[in-house]
Amino acid sequence: MSADPTPGPSPEEILALRPAEADALLDSLEDRIPRHPRFVSIRGAFREAIVIGDTHGDWRSTREAVARFEAGGIPRCLVGLGDYIDRPPPDCGAGSVANALYLLGLAGRYPDRVFLVQGNHEAARTIPASPHDLPQEIETLWGSDGGDRYRRLMELLERGPYAAALPNAIYCAHAGFPLIGNRSEWPGAFDRLDEAGAMQILWAACDESKNRRDAGIPWGGRDLERFFRATAFRIFLRGHDPDLTGQPLFDGRCLTLQTTRVYQRFAGVLLARVPLGHPLQSLRDVGIEHLPTEGRRFPLPR
Repeated sequence: MSADPTPGPSPEEILALRPAEADALLDSLEDRIPRHPRFVSIRGAFREAIVIGDTHGDWRSTREAVARFEAGGIPRCLVGLGDYIDRPPPDCGAGSVANALYLLGLAGRYPDRVFLVQGNHEAARTIPASPHDLPQEIETLWGSDGGDRYRRLMELLERGPYAAALPNAIYCAHAGFPLIGNRSEWPGAFDRLDEAGAMQILWAACDESKNRRDAGIPWGGRDLERFFRATAFRIFLRGHDPDLTGQPLFDGRCLTLQTTRVYQRFAGVLLARVPLGHPLQSLRDVGIEHLPTEGRRFPLPR
């Protein structure tokens, strides 16, 4: 697929859409956004990947990340690690709606370059997540007479994969990975997922985190090492556990990112710049960038 030259609406424009205009935007996105398998191997002549962690309705931080993705004419891909909705900062209005549709518009414009991995909040129709602000935000913006808009928006988010691999042996997922022990279990592991397996990827906490959600089996360094041996991955980029943000774990082979001011108290608002031209051995080869939204509040959008 080639890039659509027409930019999608900005977050402020999304928040100002009338109901019929919102329906037209959903129509357009349903036509353009690909349906990904649960696991995607990203291919392409990319020099760099921009990887963002949980954004949770903070479209102001998302927009800063997108500006870096589009800057300078350098061939890049963008990978989101899930949780684009729910818990929006107060200065983002109905931020879940604006953030999700803004990112989906980007995925529709660059279907071969933008990969929106699902988090546990995108899978809320299958495995409930709390809080789940998106239904109320949609009703606040466009009324209760268009209840189908929630289903349509969630179905678009559900087109994203559960996990993605960058070309240089980097595994990207929201929370965890299949608990496999040898190479024979890896091919097709995502095709065999039941609900427990999905929870392991979308919900499971790292055992270094203080968070315990009673969803998925907490995993640790030995589990990650077995997964790496079975798959030949070298680095794991993830979101999900805010208290681990920015901390290289397990000999510099696992990093948690949060790209939202909702959790900036832990380590800021971060994204990763991943060079793709050569193999990476550890997180020392990955650039970590703080976004200028960090520590800021903005006027409410009109």
